[in-house]
Amino acid sequence: MENGINVVVWSQNVGRGIAHCNLILVMKWTMSSSYNEYLLVCFCLNSVLDCMEVFSKGIHRALVPIDGHGGSTAGVELSESASGYRMVTQMDVLRFLKSSDDEDLTKVMSHNIKEVGGVVEIIFGASEKARVIDAIKNMRTAALAAVPILESSNDVAEDHKQLINARGRKLKGTFSATDLRGCPIGQLQSWLSLGVLEFIEKLSATAFHETSGLRNSYREAVTCHEESPLGEVVEKAVSNHVHRIWVVDQQQAGLLVGVVSLTDMIRVIRGCLVSDSSM
Repeated sequence: MENGINVVVWSQNVGRGIAHCNLILVMKWTMSSSYNEYLLVCFCLNSVLDCMEVFSKGIHRALVPIDGHGGSTAGVELSESASGYRMVTQMDVLRFLKSSDDEDLTKVMSHNIKEVGGVVEIIFGASEKARVIDAIKNMRTAALAAVPILESSNDVAEDHKQLINARGRKLKGTFSATDLRGCPIGQLQSWLSLGVLEFIEKLSATAFHETSGLRNSYREAVTCHEESPLGEVVEKAVSNHVHRIWVVDQQQAGLLVGVVSLTDMIRVIRGCLVSDSSM
């Protein structure tokens, strides 16, 4: 059995406002090793804020039963009562929050991204001279779905086969798992020795990429500043359908200072809403 997290979300009694959509969350977390297998099942019944809490832990998607006859039923029996499912993602939640005219949420969205603790300052990236195969190996080792592509430095001797500290470096683009998914399998093997920038440029010119709607992550890196309002950052993520926004220095354009992921956005929005409601 492979390692993984499977979350099933049941929604009912949808009311007004952010905190009035009652949800039952069923989370299955399976971890396996060579010798043992563990299954952790967690049940909770609460508001949509608890759904946001699940997504704020780094879980990216959940299955939502379309209908069912669960009533007070809980757990696996609840999910089995549904006739079908829909997938809800972090992006769906942010799209919903972005479109909401809730007064408390509007206030939260006006805060700048740094003051609410949304910027992750520890970031590692790949040199623009890094080969695709090395970037993939490093991302797998570090469990990263994407890395910034950084302008190589002539002042510092650096190993292009390794990830490097990205803070204070010039952003050139993004290399992500999405880029690999958009690469024709017949060409991927022969392109593994290419540099990451050359790979993305070649990929953007393929017929599949042009018809898939995938972004050119080299030419179209999406950025914000530490002073950017949270609502603006969410807007950029939703409008450009990206899973992270690179934070660059406002005074020295293009120099990386951090990153804000969808997980970070949901985490800080939920944190602000919970904090305001307790006052």
